[in-house]
Amino acid sequence: MNLVENIEYNTERPKLHIPEYGRHFQKMVDHAVSIADREERNKVAKSIISVMGNLQPHLRDVPDFQHKLWDQLFIMSDFKLDVDSPFPITSKEVLQQRPEPLEYPQNHPKYRFYGNNIKRMIDVAIKWEQGDMRSGLEYAIANHMKKCYLNWNKDTVEDTAIFAHLKELSDGQIDLAPKGENLTDSGQFLKNRLAKSNRNGSNNKKGQRNYKGKKRY
Repeated sequence: MNLVENIEYNTERPKLHIPEYGRHFQKMVDHAVSIADREERNKVAKSIISVMGNLQPHLRDVPDFQHKLWDQLFIMSDFKLDVDSPFPITSKEVLQQRPEPLEYPQNHPKYRFYGNNIKRMIDVAIKWEQGDMRSGLEYAIANHMKKCYLNWNKDTVEDTAIFAHLKELSDGQIDLAPKGENLTDSGQFLKNRLAKSNRNGSNNKKGQRNYKGKKRY
């Protein structure tokens, strides 16, 4: 009866600062903090670092990883461990600092189905000198725009519509309509998309196990 009454539940134990290392590591760190002799405390701290490094032996001798281990040791001690660290000790305040919020691009393109990368490609093409390389890039962009349009529309689109969109997105600097050339046929894009869809479907079916006729326990 006494054994049952003395069972220690996790909910009654102190919170682990780094749960990945487990409670035994935490107890070793707490023991190191309680050691009065500084020389002995340093010795125990180095032993704990060595054991921590053994969990990932391929990294334990890398200087940056060693620094990380010492930081984690101080975190687990709630920065109460007073030892001689081979690395600058990161303060609790620095570790608790929150990073500045990221500024997300506020782009609201008129033709969202083309994506932002198309606009970036157009901006690059505009900067190139006139010639075969720029012409090739312009037609590659137009073909990719047509493919994106068909992914969104799932039907068909005239080349003239793509040329008009390209001219608009390039502020009139890329106009392929007067050249009279044709882009890849819409049917080819749709055919490729259907073939890819069928391949993915076949692969998914192969990956499924057949449990028909088998007993379930």
